[in-house]
This record gives sequence, structure tokens and C-alpha cells, in this order.
Amino acid sequence: MNNQIQILVVEDDNDINQLLCNIIKKNGYHPQPAFSGTEAMLYLEKQEWDMLLLDLMLPGMSGDEILTKITEQSNIPVIIISAKIDQETKIGMLRTGADDYITKPFDNEEVSARIDSHLRRYQRINKLPSTKKLVYKDIEIDQEAKTVFLQGKQLNFTAREYEILVLFMASPKKVFTKKNLFESVWKEAFYGDDNTINVHISNIRNKLAAVNPDEQYIETIWGMGYRLKT
Repeated sequence: MNNQIQILVVEDDNDINQLLCNIIKKNGYHPQPAFSGTEAMLYLEKQEWDMLLLDLMLPGMSGDEILTKITEQSNIPVIIISAKIDQETKIGMLRTGADDYITKPFDNEEVSARIDSHLRRYQRINKLPSTKKLVYKDIEIDQEAKTVFLQGKQLNFTAREYEILVLFMASPKKVFTKKNLFESVWKEAFYGDDNTINVHISNIRNKLAAVNPDEQYIETIWGMGYRLKT
């Protein structure tokens, strides 16, 4: 199980990045180093991660900008590791969505223990049974009966359309790439077949619009993917 855990390490100092990666390896997890904010965003868009270790002062895109983006799209634990020691920065990052804040220079064993602690908590949350009913705006999904209602009217979705809608409603703030959607629903590797996803998203939109044409439920985030429109 542990060797499947993927941790992204975003730190522009090569020595510190390598040290953090070594700590992660000793814990039995797989680290992926990134040395700029821009590189980190490419990794974050490419796949799902189990944890993010994040420096604040980065080239390309700052750590606080990355934190803001990742907390809008995911619930993965984020540990800030920074030389900034002022209380205002710490409180600001924790309020923005960081799960922990470690100052440099750090103790290796403390970093190791905090990584394990946050991963355990994250895994416990994800193992909780899912809610049988999902509600978003005037859409209600009964996951036990596998039915979808909009404004009290039952809609007919194919199995794939239903699974896509459940993904969206289970993580209403997350931006799903086409790769995310395809591999989650079809359980196969995604080779860039945009048309398959486009058709299914279009079908879902059309069925929802047939009942409530005045509401937009799924929005396209250009260059990234789709998410529920807030």
C-alpha cells in the first residue's frame, strides 16, 4: 500500500528537495521532486497526488498561489515547509487551506512523523462510507437506487453518464481533466480520445437543460477540464 502513495515535493533548493525526497523514501512512499511553481502545476494537472510538500518562495508561481489553486480543486493534505517564520504568514497559509506549517531548518524525524500523521488522517477520511444521497443545486442523486432527480423529476442517464455526474457531485469544487474522468469511469488508460468525454458531457448537459434550461450545471475550464458551476 505504502509504495503506491505519491507525494509531490515542491522546493527550488536542490539539497533541501533531495533531503525531503529521502525522508519520504525512508517512510516507504514515492516522492516526485518539482523545482518551480510552474513545474508543480504541470504535475498537479497530470495526475492525482496523496500529499503535497510545498515551499512558498518559488520561481514561476509562488507557493501561496499553488495552495489557493489546489485547495479549490482537491482535498489532499498540504504541508508548507518554508523559511518564513512570521506568525502572519503561518496563520494565512493555514486559513488558505494548508494542513500544516513547518519552518526551516527542520528536524528530519519531525517531518517524517507529520507526513505519516497527515496521511493516516487523509486515508481515514477517504475510507468513510460515502453519503447515499448527493445534492447539488436542484439535482439529487440516490446512490443506493442509482437514480437522478432534477426538480423532483427523474432523469434517465446511461451508466457512464450517471458515473460522471456522481464524480462531479461527490467533489463539487474539483476540476476534472478528461483523463481523470475517462480513467475513473471507463477504468482504462486515457490516450487522448477527447470525443468520448465531450459526447458524454454534452449528453448530460442536454438532459439537465431539458428540465431546467435556465441553469448551467457543468462548466468548461479551458485548458484544464470540467467542474460543477458554482
